[in-house]
Amino acid sequence: MPIITALEKQKRRPRFDLYLEGVFAFTLRPELILASGLAVGAELSPERQRWLYDEEQRLGAMEAALRLLAMSQRSEKELRDRLKKRGFRKAALEAAVTRVREMGYLNDAAYARFFVESRQASTPRSRRALSFELERKGVDRDVAASSVEEVSDADSAYRAVQRRLRSLKKLDRTTFARRLGSFLGTRGFGYGVTRQTIERCWAECRGESDDGDPELAFEDG
Repeated sequence: MPIITALEKQKRRPRFDLYLEGVFAFTLRPELILASGLAVGAELSPERQRWLYDEEQRLGAMEAALRLLAMSQRSEKELRDRLKKRGFRKAALEAAVTRVREMGYLNDAAYARFFVESRQASTPRSRRALSFELERKGVDRDVAASSVEEVSDADSAYRAVQRRLRSLKKLDRTTFARRLGSFLGTRGFGYGVTRQTIERCWAECRGESDDGDPELAFEDG
């Protein structure tokens, strides 16, 4: 049975490199070494080696998951992707995801609401665009749809263009409509809302009423 020949502390991390018969085997955290009673000269069966490695992976994945969620809210898919990128095996990764979900730190419905509120406060988008972004992040389609139910496309489109109006005020009506329409198209707004927003903004820029229905040419994104 293999014998532990060295437990060398790493310089930059609170971890120990474990050597069996003079060959590096794997890395362990000190609390796991103490709890398992490991020491130089002790025998370590293959079964015990696998258990220690799996336990180190599980603890590491849990630690990383909590650290990632403390930095920012994430969807389950985003958390899985980040843990996978860090090299954690599937069993350890899934155990960590399940545990933080049970602790209430991971909730796609809460994440979707947070995402929509944050996005609408900084860069307003259409309901369609928001739903698409959430689905790309792994949020269930029904959960994504529910999170955008109260979003008003008309209000979002109007707020989205406010920062651009100053640079567009001196343009002729056709160019004004084309540029604003193109911009709104990139935010996912449809023809009707885009047209309404352009007419409203054009009238406001000219100090006019928007009761009329001018034929404004614009690109439907």
